[in-house]
Amino acid sequence: MTSTTQDRPAVDYSPAAHPADLAPPPSRLRAAGRWLIRGRADSAAWERPALLGLLAVTAFLYIWDLAASGWANSFYSAAVQAGSVNWEAFFYGSSDAANSITVDKPPASLWIMALSVRLFGLSSWSILVPEALMGVATVAIVYCIVRRHFSAQTALLAGGALAITPVAALMFRFNNPDALLVLLLTAATYFTLRGIESGRIRWVIWAGVAIGFGFLTKQLQAFLILPVLAGVYLAAAPISWKKRFGHLFAALGAVVVSAGWWVAIVELVPASMRPYIGGSQTNSFLELTFGYNGLGRLTGSETGSVTGGAGGGAAAGGMWGATGFFRLFENEIGGQISWLLPAALVLFVVALILGRTAARTDARRATLLLFGGWLVVTAVAFSFMAGIFHAYYTVALAPALAGVVAIGAGAVWAAREKLWVRIVAAVVILGTAAWAWVLLDRAADWLPWLKVVVAIVSVIAATLVLLSPKGRLLVIATIATTLTGALLAPAAYSIQTVTTGHSGSIVTAGPTVAGSMGGPGGGFGGQGRGQGGPGGTPPAGAGTQGGTGTQGGTGTQGGFGGTPPGGATQGGTGAGTGAGTGAGTGTAAGGAQGGAGGLLGSSSVSSSVQALLKADASKYTWVAAAIGSNSAAAYQLATQEAVMPIGGFNGSDPSPTLAEFKAMVAAGEIHYFIGGSVGQANGGSSASSSIAAWVEQNFTATTVGGVTLYDLTAQ
Repeated sequence: MTSTTQDRPAVDYSPAAHPADLAPPPSRLRAAGRWLIRGRADSAAWERPALLGLLAVTAFLYIWDLAASGWANSFYSAAVQAGSVNWEAFFYGSSDAANSITVDKPPASLWIMALSVRLFGLSSWSILVPEALMGVATVAIVYCIVRRHFSAQTALLAGGALAITPVAALMFRFNNPDALLVLLLTAATYFTLRGIESGRIRWVIWAGVAIGFGFLTKQLQAFLILPVLAGVYLAAAPISWKKRFGHLFAALGAVVVSAGWWVAIVELVPASMRPYIGGSQTNSFLELTFGYNGLGRLTGSETGSVTGGAGGGAAAGGMWGATGFFRLFENEIGGQISWLLPAALVLFVVALILGRTAARTDARRATLLLFGGWLVVTAVAFSFMAGIFHAYYTVALAPALAGVVAIGAGAVWAAREKLWVRIVAAVVILGTAAWAWVLLDRAADWLPWLKVVVAIVSVIAATLVLLSPKGRLLVIATIATTLTGALLAPAAYSIQTVTTGHSGSIVTAGPTVAGSMGGPGGGFGGQGRGQGGPGGTPPAGAGTQGGTGTQGGTGTQGGFGGTPPGGATQGGTGAGTGAGTGAGTGTAAGGAQGGAGGLLGSSSVSSSVQALLKADASKYTWVAAAIGSNSAAAYQLATQEAVMPIGGFNGSDPSPTLAEFKAMVAAGEIHYFIGGSVGQANGGSSASSSIAAWVEQNFTATTVGGVTLYDLTAQ
């Protein structure tokens, strides 16, 4: 990599150069305190205040008005509530404190939130603050990665670009597993870089541990960057081939151990002694790993899923959008992550060309390759996965994208004496502005003047870059206009995101855009006739679920696009903006009212229903049962009592079977059945529909607060 006048000199990382590393603990603590306040000895006086300022602004951005999102994703919030009152539910990641079924992911992210709730009590804030702090930590680690071999300005640009990436501003304020996953992937990258610098095995082992816990957060997605980490270490570590391979095998062992201990326990404990593994059809975590949450995401073959994906990588795509190289630029996905993506790809190539003469062990190039490889591999996987794909998944690209943009921009700036470099820089600036215009134009009614400002500022910046200014003021003006033109639009998107509550299972950053599946406030917006999302109002003042049209169709199994058990329709009259008003109160069989929530979101629960469910709650294992985890979650969070989610998230898991449900009713373990919920979808078990039919045939429906209830203790 080409050095710059802004870059600090090469740093000696040997122990002899840092005697504090060998000092007794008190000296090391004092050294750490001095580093926190003043930074490294070779740092400028302004550097540490600038970093602390960046982290403070990031914390403010991510923590601001968290309560606006209410329970956010109530599916996970209910599991957090369960884990905060029952250690078995905590360990397994159960949806309810009585441990009927787990969520459809491993529990690592739930552990952190549940501990927060145990400390501070159950609230939106105690659930969401850990994610916000993970975001701040991720920004800090990205800064540290870049700062090790690049200037403070470059590192600050990397951290700042990450902080204002719209999908990062969304997901570091939300309770999906993605926040912890991104933090762990970033930590693994940092550890790998340290290993490349020193050739010490301990660093790659720590990287393996981070990836292993990433698996316990979101399964195989954590492994996407494994080839990148291993490949760059193999290419750049300053040790022999034999040692490099040995270190990587040790790191692989760390991955297996750190991920496998929990998997081994789950697989070895008899099924009768643990909750059912949600998302699987055979009560197997391994099936969940390689099926619904694994290869099924790539191929589209996801038994029991919300609905079929593209299948076989079909270019036409399914309800998750067309697959292909341009997927990340389309519809609402583009506004989540792609603002700087074209620039990053160009800058990555240019930086590699400029650094082509560097030594094999050059840590600067290794840093670029770590970020660039992460970006390319993950982007390609997301572009072609034919199964379930949500726009917010792209948060996994954010740290890598920020790192590539910052390092690439620094390399181009350092080589600006070359005419071809200046031409490329000007093209990148103008191209970024043009793409921002396209993205902003998709939300034409939102800040229509912004794209004009970005275009004007970017033209000025491109002109200044081509002229290669020499004076201090002109240099400052060039840098300022370039950064403003590139970052103003995504920053505005992020500000819009943090000032809007988001709830439901499918959320997007920024304003509503043409052709999107959802808008501000979260929820599932309509994407075609007869496929509107379930409406519903999340609790605690959260943004409401959107949806265009009713969740109708001609299906009979209650799957997506079909009718829920008993023929209920899931209301939703929003226009894809997250402002749907349906509360799941469509008609059930015989004209009774349906239950709250639906497949992709939950809704508020009336005080009358809460009082009814809480009455004599201690007499029952579950105060109620409802089909689908989101429907059950609404009642569980409202009452803080165990509510059985029949069939798991999609209502398509065989948990419980009809025979098991009958036995539990006979034993008096379940008080009420809540009607009007979502049923089976996409080839999964029909047990939930059978249970609903049996309840309707054998118990009397009553309506309380607009909700259909069946008292299972009265026959």
